[in-house]
Amino acid sequence: MSPAPIRITRGYAPGAIGRVVTLHGQYYSHKWGFGPQFEAEVAAQLGEFMGRYDPARDGLWLAWRGNEIIASVTLDHLPTDGETGARVRWFVADETARGTGVGRQLFDTLLNFAAETGQPAIYLWTFQGLTAAQRLYERAGFRVTATKQSADWGPTITAQRMERQPA
Repeated sequence: MSPAPIRITRGYAPGAIGRVVTLHGQYYSHKWGFGPQFEAEVAAQLGEFMGRYDPARDGLWLAWRGNEIIASVTLDHLPTDGETGARVRWFVADETARGTGVGRQLFDTLLNFAAETGQPAIYLWTFQGLTAAQRLYERAGFRVTATKQSADWGPTITAQRMERQPA
């Protein structure tokens, strides 16, 4: 029997916040050794984002297989980190979704929304080693604009700020 088809929805669904936090906690703990401070930060920041979510300018896209959220991405029009422009955040997929093209589909949906809503420059933070994601970002016109070393979540990583200017 083949797996259920993947569908994408926009906006909050009951359990979405917890599931996105879980996906982040599991992936980054197992693959990168991030500790509980990372998962707590994702939970706090995602909760804050959902508390001020503006559907006209923000986006939360969820990929589903059956009744389970298997991937997500958000566009935050008002990031709280002092940056300008919209920020791509909480882009993650579970093991079963990786390599299926759902990440590209989610990211393209986000970029189309940003264009349709006249978002200014878009940026994100990632880190060296997330090569599949970085290839996706680069194909979409994102370029590294800054790097910094960070050990905020456990192991030291080279964080990368990537930005895409409007066309």
